[in-house]
Amino acid sequence: MNRLATTLCLLIVTGIWTNQAIAHSPAQAMTEAAQRLIASLSEDQVDELTFDFDDDQRANWQFIPMEREGLSLKEMKPAQQHLGIALISSALSHKGLDKALNIMALEQILHEMENNSPTRDPQKYHFFVFGKPSTVATWGWRIEGHHLSVSFTIVDGKKVVTTPAFMGANPAQVKSGPHKGLRVLSAEEDLGRELVTSLSKEQAAKAIVSQDAPDDVINGPGRKATPLEPMGIAANELNDEQKGTLKQLIGEYVQTIRPDLAEEALANIRENGVDKIYFAWAGGVLPGERHYYRVQGPSFIMEYDNTQNDANHIHVVWRDFKNDLGEDLLKKHYDKAHAK
Repeated sequence: MNRLATTLCLLIVTGIWTNQAIAHSPAQAMTEAAQRLIASLSEDQVDELTFDFDDDQRANWQFIPMEREGLSLKEMKPAQQHLGIALISSALSHKGLDKALNIMALEQILHEMENNSPTRDPQKYHFFVFGKPSTVATWGWRIEGHHLSVSFTIVDGKKVVTTPAFMGANPAQVKSGPHKGLRVLSAEEDLGRELVTSLSKEQAAKAIVSQDAPDDVINGPGRKATPLEPMGIAANELNDEQKGTLKQLIGEYVQTIRPDLAEEALANIRENGVDKIYFAWAGGVLPGERHYYRVQGPSFIMEYDNTQNDANHIHVVWRDFKNDLGEDLLKKHYDKAHAK
C-alpha cells in the first residue's frame, strides 16, 4: 500500500474523514486546519506552500496533469499528509471529500492503464495558501491536481467564497479490475440525463440546443466567469417533478462543500430567482454518446461535459459570475477601507 493510500485509510479509522471540523464556523475551521499544516512543515516546505494573497497564482487554476507550484502530497511526510487532507475536510462535505479522494485514487488506475505512466500519480496533488491564515484577515487556499481544483477565499476571516470549483473523472466508469463499476461523478451524469429524458417533445425542442456537444466546459481555466447565452429551457417551463430533478442536480454541485456553506450558496441561488435558471443540453441522450449540459442562473453557471474517451471522461465546473475568488466581497472590503 502506498503512502497516500495508507494516509487515507488512517483518516477513515481515526475519524478525520467524518469532517469533525463542522462544529466550527467554516472560516475558523479552515484557518485552524491551515495553521496546523503550516506548523508541521519545514521552512522550505512553507516557502513552497505559501504565496502573497495577490499573487497571480491565485487565479491561475488548472486541472490538467502538469508540473505545478505549491506543495504536493508527494513532498509531505505521512503526518503532514494527514494535516493536508484535514484541511480539505474542513471545507468539503462528506460527499465532496469522498469525490475528491476518489478522483485522486483514479490517478492510480490511470497509472496502471497507461503502463505505469509517470504522469499519473495520486500524490501529485498540490496545496496553495495565499496570505496568512487568520480569523480576522483575508486569505485563501486551493487544492489542485489532475481533475481536481477547488479554491476557497476567506474575507476578513469570516466570509468564505467557494468558487471556482472543478472536478473530473477519467474513467467516468471504471470498466475492469478490482474497482470495476466505480463512478466518481455518477450523480452529475445521471441526474442530467434523467432531466433531459423526462422532457416532453416540446420541452426537449427548447432544452436540446445542439446535436453535438462542445469538446469541453466553456467556463474553464484562464477565463473569467462569464454568463453564456441563456439557451435551453427555463425552470418555470418544467413540471413539478422536473423542477425537483433540477433542484437535485444543482444540489449535487453545491453540496460538495460543507453543509453550512452549501445552504448559504443555495439561498443565494434562490434569492436571485429560481425561475430564471435555464437548463441546456447538447449531444446524445444515451449513455456512451458525447454529451454536455449547463445549468445557468443570474448569478452562477454549472457545466458538465462528457465527450472524451468514448464519452467516459467527465468534467464538471461551478462558477460564480460576480464573486469567483471573492471578487465582489474583496471589492466591498477595499471600498470600505478606502472610505475610512
